[in-house]
Amino acid sequence: MTDPLPDILPGPADPPLRVLFCGINPGLLSARKGQHFARPGNRFWPALHGSGFTPTLLGPDQQSELPALGLGITNLVSRPTARAQELTTDELRAGGARLTELARRLAPRWVAVVGITAYRTAFAEPKAVVGRQDRLLGDARVWALPNPSGLNAHWQLPALAEEFARLHAVAGP
Repeated sequence: MTDPLPDILPGPADPPLRVLFCGINPGLLSARKGQHFARPGNRFWPALHGSGFTPTLLGPDQQSELPALGLGITNLVSRPTARAQELTTDELRAGGARLTELARRLAPRWVAVVGITAYRTAFAEPKAVVGRQDRLLGDARVWALPNPSGLNAHWQLPALAEEFARLHAVAGP
């Protein structure tokens, strides 16, 4: 089975990969559209812009512009679901292993896992908190971000953008 939501990765003409954002898995709408973070109400794109990663507010249909900015997107798990809670621990742990190999191959400066609960499971770090992690994936440093889904009421857009901005400050231009 092919991945219903291909990774957005730099090509030979793009700058080096500063940050590889890693979502949990595609939602059903994202898989259908072939666009990361496509559900209306998902705050990934506004947080990315509000943090300074993008000069304008991009939408999911503009995801192909990210590599020119030194940014990429992948997912821990390729299987689409209505809710991330439908994923198994085994799927998330296998996704963590795949992400580690991808980071070794692509050599981004940072890998940002977008979803602290998924990060905790994928890397067997139950006490991890949002922010910089001690773990390296290859030579890439790791940052755990909150899940930007509209279902995550604990994090509103201003706080999400602030956390993304903390990563932006260390990821460099």
